[in-house]
Amino acid sequence: MANLKQIKRRITSVASTQQITKAMKMVAAAKLRKAQEAILLARPYALRLQEALSALAAAQDPASHPLLGRRRKERPRVCYLVVTADRGLCGSFNAAVIKRAQQLVAEAPPTQESLLYLVGKKGVDFFRSRPLTCLGRRTGVFNRLGFGDAVAIGQDLITLYEKGEIDRVVLVFNEFRSAIQQVLHTDQLLPVTLEEGGPAHPPQAIFEPEAPALLDHLLPLYVKRIVWRVLLDSFAAEQGARMTAMESATDNASEMIADLTLQYNRTRQAAITQEIAEIVGGAAAIQ
Repeated sequence: MANLKQIKRRITSVASTQQITKAMKMVAAAKLRKAQEAILLARPYALRLQEALSALAAAQDPASHPLLGRRRKERPRVCYLVVTADRGLCGSFNAAVIKRAQQLVAEAPPTQESLLYLVGKKGVDFFRSRPLTCLGRRTGVFNRLGFGDAVAIGQDLITLYEKGEIDRVVLVFNEFRSAIQQVLHTDQLLPVTLEEGGPAHPPQAIFEPEAPALLDHLLPLYVKRIVWRVLLDSFAAEQGARMTAMESATDNASEMIADLTLQYNRTRQAAITQEIAEIVGGAAAIQ
């Protein structure tokens, strides 16, 4: 059985850890609020851009633009954009994304060649020793997240796609729903698939400049906007997962301190009882 000094040292250690987890929870909550505001601010622009592209695509042959047309190859090259965090202590956030990426690669047909584009230090570290071709690695993106990061990543993927080095791009990331809920998503980024149901334009509508020129400008912007949404969602989901994990760790620390305090009091009481018994026994022996 541990002595009083050891138990007291452990209580102090757990209390110090509890202060750290409580502070990390508060920091994650502050970052989560900022991430939620960024998501809400980006949403109206994204909806209008999608509506404009849906109208343009409806007036064009889908195969008229390289980012819209599907490619049919005997051995397609599929690139998975895997978005993880740069840090841990956020529950199963990173493990879920990595596991899903591994599952997609393992379940791919034998005729498919699987490639990776990694965002986040945890994913980069995990796949570094795996026998998979990586087309790009980006770490530190979430330290000071900005739209320029989405532009750079999106442009890399667009360039690879237009050169024919990849035939499809699939997103693997955690979508933010709430502070306690993150949903793992697997969505196609390239070729672009526009949702139906946009505003109908009459056949005699005239686009200025012409529709092909607008598609050339708006489609790359749309791809980068999707990457930006993915980064914002992943960052918000990471902070929500970290906040939940740190809250759970703080509660566990409180329970552990209570158990250790009870053990300390019982050990102290047993020591006092033993001392009293020894004193009484010694006095009886003298008599």
